[in-house]
Amino acid sequence: MKATIYLFGFTLIAWTMQPAIAQEQATRAKVTGIGGVFFHTNQDNNKLAKWYEEHLGIRLEPWGGAILNWQKDQAEDGGLTVWHVTKAESDAYAPSKSSFMINYRVDNLEKLIKQLKSANINIVKEPEHHENGSFAWIMDPEGNMLELWEPKLWDAKNKR
Repeated sequence: MKATIYLFGFTLIAWTMQPAIAQEQATRAKVTGIGGVFFHTNQDNNKLAKWYEEHLGIRLEPWGGAILNWQKDQAEDGGLTVWHVTKAESDAYAPSKSSFMINYRVDNLEKLIKQLKSANINIVKEPEHHENGSFAWIMDPEGNMLELWEPKLWDAKNKR
């Protein structure tokens, strides 16, 4: 049996599993979430980390990284992380040349966009409002596309 699911602008096709396969899947070890995001800088890692701290409010720890604590997230969706592999020919991260994009949950997208604009940070794509919240896109100083997301509970009324 086939079901079509629409999630975050992507169409997913789900196939129901045979009972034996479903039982095997239920007993297998699996990934339960994203434990961290780690990436190389092309230049000065401390300078790039400070940019994220200054403009996106990611508080750096003494060791140079950050801990984003889900228990403190006040979004109404209860917290979730989306994982997706895009097609090789996709231009989803353009104008970035990176092979990845990080989606950052934010508490107030409208206010953050104003802060970024006042710091002369280019907004690559102005906010869009979808059933699951509002999104905007910027580039970091090294040309990595960043998606900013203010999550909401799924509701057609959120879409504008």
